[in-house]
Amino acid sequence: MPLSHIEHLLLLVDDVDATAGWFVDNIGLERGHTPDFKVPVIWLYIGERDVLHIAHMPNEGKEKQFQDRYLGGRLSEETSGTGIIDHVAFRCTGLPEMIARLESQGAEFLQRQANDGDLYQLFITGPDGMRVELNFDAAEAEAHGIKPDMTAAEAVAS
Repeated sequence: MPLSHIEHLLLLVDDVDATAGWFVDNIGLERGHTPDFKVPVIWLYIGERDVLHIAHMPNEGKEKQFQDRYLGGRLSEETSGTGIIDHVAFRCTGLPEMIARLESQGAEFLQRQANDGDLYQLFITGPDGMRVELNFDAAEAEAHGIKPDMTAAEAVAS
C-alpha cells in the first residue's frame, strides 16, 4: 500500500472555465487530457502530471447526481475560500492490502472506477468529514478480481 505522491486536488467552483483560465494564465498550469466523467470538469497539468481538477459546484441535474452518487455527496456548500477544495488524491499501489487495512480499521470508503478504465479509486471519509481519494491502476483491481461499487457513467445514469 505504498503512497507514491499527491496526485491532485479537486476544486468545486462556480465558473470552471474562468478558474481554469486563471490557473493557466497566472500560474502556468496547462490544460490536458480529461477523462470522460459525463460531467463538466477540466484537468490542469504540470508537465505530464494532472495536479488540479476543476469542476462546477453542482446544485442540480447530472452534476449534482454525479457528486452525490459517485463521490458520496458534497462535503461543503462553499464556492469560495478554502471550502472549495473537495478532496486530496494520492497515487498508490497495493489495492487489496489497502482495502483490508481500511476494513480492519472500520473506515468508511467507496470503491469506484473512472470511465476510461485506467483508474480504480477508493474515496475515504477521514477526520472531520474530510475526503481522501486513493488512486490505483485499474489493472491491479482486475488482477485481483476486485470490482467497483460504481463507475462514473453509472453515477449519472437516470
